Amino acid sequence: MPKSDGTKRKSGKSAIGEDDVALFGRPLFEDPSARALERVGVVDVGSNSVRLVVFDGAARSPAYFYNEKVLAGLGQGLARTGRLNPEGRARALAALKRFAALAKGMRLPSLTCVATAAVREAEDGPEFRAEVERATGLKLWVIDGQEEARLSAQGVLLGWPEAEGLVCDIGGNSMELAEVSKGKVGRRVTSPLGPFRLQQVKGGKKGVADFIRAEVEKLAAAMGTQHDRIYLVGGSWRAFARLDMERRKYPMTVLHEYRMGPQSVLQTVHWIADNNLDTLRAKTGTSAARMELLPLASQVLRKLVLTFHPKEIDVSSYGIREGLLYEQMPERLRMRDPLIEACRHAERTSARMPGFGKKLFNFLMPLYQNATYEKLRLVRAACLLHDTTWRAHPDYRAEVCFDNATRANLGGLSHAERVFLGLALLHRYKNSRAGSRLEPLFSLLTERQIKEAEVLGKAMRFGAMFAVRSPDEAGSLLWRPRKKVLELILNADAEALFGEVVQARFKSLADSLGAKAEVSVAAG
Repeated sequence: MPKSDGTKRKSGKSAIGEDDVALFGRPLFEDPSARALERVGVVDVGSNSVRLVVFDGAARSPAYFYNEKVLAGLGQGLARTGRLNPEGRARALAALKRFAALAKGMRLPSLTCVATAAVREAEDGPEFRAEVERATGLKLWVIDGQEEARLSAQGVLLGWPEAEGLVCDIGGNSMELAEVSKGKVGRRVTSPLGPFRLQQVKGGKKGVADFIRAEVEKLAAAMGTQHDRIYLVGGSWRAFARLDMERRKYPMTVLHEYRMGPQSVLQTVHWIADNNLDTLRAKTGTSAARMELLPLASQVLRKLVLTFHPKEIDVSSYGIREGLLYEQMPERLRMRDPLIEACRHAERTSARMPGFGKKLFNFLMPLYQNATYEKLRLVRAACLLHDTTWRAHPDYRAEVCFDNATRANLGGLSHAERVFLGLALLHRYKNSRAGSRLEPLFSLLTERQIKEAEVLGKAMRFGAMFAVRSPDEAGSLLWRPRKKVLELILNADAEALFGEVVQARFKSLADSLGAKAEVSVAAG
């Protein structure tokens, strides 16, 4: 069971033990076949921020029912005083009182509270935990650096199952690295490279640079440098990525799965140093408290890139809070595709006819006989989502579809795949994309991908109208790509369904394929 001081340490085993259940007061996933998650709350008390997240939705791809953050600065000055920041402590306590009241109002069955570097390192950390419990009834579970690294890595795996490389989680007073490969978390290490800690380093800019270099060299010795990717977790990294987007004039502002090359990172580090922070803050909406820490965090990232030589640096919006959920997931649940699970949940809760998406996918399969797994999962996702925005006004439905796909909380989806999915759904409701305000985002796709998204959208546009219950009850498709012929074989009793509008949509699909449209009737 957990230690009496509220500190939780683990060996790194993935099995669910008594400690894991105790954190939530109950097991979250007693039924590994469950598709939906019962609403659950997590509080993360970090060195800089205190955050409440309430998860809901698909079990394998939980959505954010509620999300509130206070930049309390609990760990500011800790390296110098050895104690929690008095103002930060008062702000954190006030936030936790509010979070406890919110949880009660939401009737959450459980609210798990995890504290990291500031509370575990401060001499008045135990006193603060006791004060929180007296004032709110909330018990803070304090995790060590190794555990913090492991949970952050598991959070990355929740939304990025194929992640291979190093997870780098930066907080106010510490920075952790964890190795992820084949769905497992390997070596882990913690370091004093949080911006609050760096603020206390003596010797000016040279002293800070020397300190960062020495600590990163220790990390390299512990973790090795043969890692193609670094996955960034933490508010300072997200703020950096948002500025990288601004510098590059990147057309999308979704931070999750945003990808940077090493040269881009180094250019942005210099760009931040050369620009006024208040101006950059105004452009990106970054808070003043976060922007103040960014130059120091940027120096750490620069040294990481120059030392570990990754080919790609990727941003994850998932971390400790999501890692706590992944901790409890049975292996069977972890193996599910988070994208497909999120889309299934959306169809189940928002579509007019839940279950139709699977039938539509099967009807369209003749168009994708030689498609890769990666392509088929996008086709499946699109079919599941094709009718989830039907309540939107018809004049805006196509753009609402696109916005949902590109901005929704979907895991396991790159930015280019988001745009592909959004464009396919746009064409589900609209033949032409010309003149759309969304055109800048199309630049993330190749011309071929844009054409493939149009074909998928027009295929769904035809198949969804062809028959009410299931398109394969009315007919089937036969695609002969070499001859460029698309044939619709109508069932004998379904000729009446092939009306004027359906005919137009079938021809539009054939035209998008550069094919001749043919129609025949199956022998009765």
